[in-house]
Amino acid sequence: MISLTLHRAIPLLPLLAIFGVFAGPIWATQPAPPANVLTQAVQIRNFAFVPAVLTVAPGTTVIWTNADEDPHSVVSTSKAFRSGALDTDGKFSFTFTRPGDYAYFCSLHPHMTAKIVVRPK
Repeated sequence: MISLTLHRAIPLLPLLAIFGVFAGPIWATQPAPPANVLTQAVQIRNFAFVPAVLTVAPGTTVIWTNADEDPHSVVSTSKAFRSGALDTDGKFSFTFTRPGDYAYFCSLHPHMTAKIVVRPK
């Protein structure tokens, strides 16, 4: 083990201070949260999409969560998006980048229909 006397350690203090000034902010830096993250939720419950019509701005990510005991899916009639079968508590998300109306349904229960409306703010 190397032992430094106080006399030998004093010349190292300026170097340690400089290292601390430059390294401290690097270690303390955390990624900034993404700006303007827009999310909306749709629940699948009682064999229905809730809400049945959701209006969002372009860039919004919609997250569907299956709250039913039975599996469901989320399928766009225009083929813009398609989930697999979602078990209970399963999630599916899609980010809407273009304005328009996006009708969708559950491929396992075709009577379940809903729509996402994407409009600029």
